Amino acid sequence: MLADDHAVVRSGLRLLLDSEPDFQVVAEAGDVESATRYVRGHRPSVLVLDLTMPGESSLLAIPELCEQFPDTRIVVLTMQDEPAFAREALRAGALGYVLKEAADSELVDAVRRAAKGETYLNPGLGARLAAEPPPPAGPPDDLTDREVEVLRLIALGHTNSEIADQLYLSIRTVESHRAHIQQKLRLSTRAELVRYALDHKLVEQ
Repeated sequence: MLADDHAVVRSGLRLLLDSEPDFQVVAEAGDVESATRYVRGHRPSVLVLDLTMPGESSLLAIPELCEQFPDTRIVVLTMQDEPAFAREALRAGALGYVLKEAADSELVDAVRRAAKGETYLNPGLGARLAAEPPPPAGPPDDLTDREVEVLRLIALGHTNSEIADQLYLSIRTVESHRAHIQQKLRLSTRAELVRYALDHKLVEQ
């Protein structure tokens, strides 16, 4: 089964996988909610899951899917080439982590291995993961509890508006918290904030 919010990507993946004599794509979904519903209905051997889709976080959904549907193995297919994302996805229960840029050469192998219960990790990411020092434990003391909560929601893919709604804050206050977080951590991009949150286990599984 394929879960990706871009129809053209799903179409290409379907052609790639359906060309294999032992594969059959049984369903497609464009968000995590639909993916969960279709997995329940079709019980596929393997779910190919995009990491960034509208709605619920795919990273948070992985352990839930693994618990509800233990016979469906998960292969993440994503543009996120940060080792932290791969580490978190595999820790959450995914058996495969494939970059979209390498889908043509790696996805079939990853799906086939996952169906057997084996792990597949993009070789380049694997090498970078092995070379990384162990992540530091816990956030630094100068982040307030509120800033940690805002950072966690940023890592889960929520917008400033969505964070404001969840924490009952104004958007301006959320923006201020975000600016303070970036200043304290000396990080400038959302990707860096996400990686930091993953490394410090601020995203619950």
